[in-house]
This record gives sequence, C-alpha cells and structure tokens, in this order.
Amino acid sequence: MRFWTPPDSKEPAAVDYRLELVPLPVTDVDRAKAFYADRLGFKVDLDFSPDDSFRVVQLTPPGSACSIAIGVGVVGTPPGSVKGLHLVVDDIRAARAELAGRGVDVDEVVDMTAPGKPTVSYAAFTDPDGNGWTLQQLPR
Repeated sequence: MRFWTPPDSKEPAAVDYRLELVPLPVTDVDRAKAFYADRLGFKVDLDFSPDDSFRVVQLTPPGSACSIAIGVGVVGTPPGSVKGLHLVVDDIRAARAELAGRGVDVDEVVDMTAPGKPTVSYAAFTDPDGNGWTLQQLPR
C-alpha cells in the first residue's frame, strides 16, 4: 500500500508498506519446520535460539517476498489460530498435485465464478497445528 502526500504539504513523503513476515503459532517447532521445509518446500532462512526460552525459525515460500516465522517466544496466540493465509500460484492443479505428492492433505480444487466474472480457484490445507492455508489461482 502506498500513501501519497501532495507536494506542497508539510506532511512526510509517501511511505511503502511491505508485508514481509507473518508469525505463526505452533506447538512443536521441529515438526512445523519439517512440514514447511520438507512438505511445502519453503526455504529455511534462519533458525536461531540463544536459549531455551526463545527460538525463531524463518521460512520463505518459493518465489515469495513474504516469509513466516515459527518458534518459541515468537507470538502469543494459540497454535492453529491463524486462518486464511493464501499462496497465490499460476497453476493451481499442478501446485495441488505437487503438495499432495509430498504428503500434504490438500483439498480438491474449487473453482468460483459469477456471471461475467473470471474464475478464481482455491484449494485449502492446514499445517500440523491447524493453521489454515489456501492455494489460490487468480485469472490471468
């Protein structure tokens, strides 16, 4: 999102806001790390733990500018409480087949459309804690 300020204003210049990290609550960090890295193919960017009270694991989906963070002491919400995260893909059927082939329990593709509107396709899945994800294919 970009906010604009007229040039004659005394307000600060426009600021870019980039969503680049989403913290996810999980119960078992190693199990979640294996799911995201091995099953979903996310790149492990960081696994840092200075002591037993804090650990952060940052992972990034292929082709994404936004990462997720899991760990101990990272977020205070209950495990499995995050819903509706979307992974936008160019070919949802190929993406679904790839994830299913890696052992992810992903729903069948659902095509949604309305008269005069392009079709948008979805396929849902959850991580081991129940955090909800959706593959989404937008019209080209």
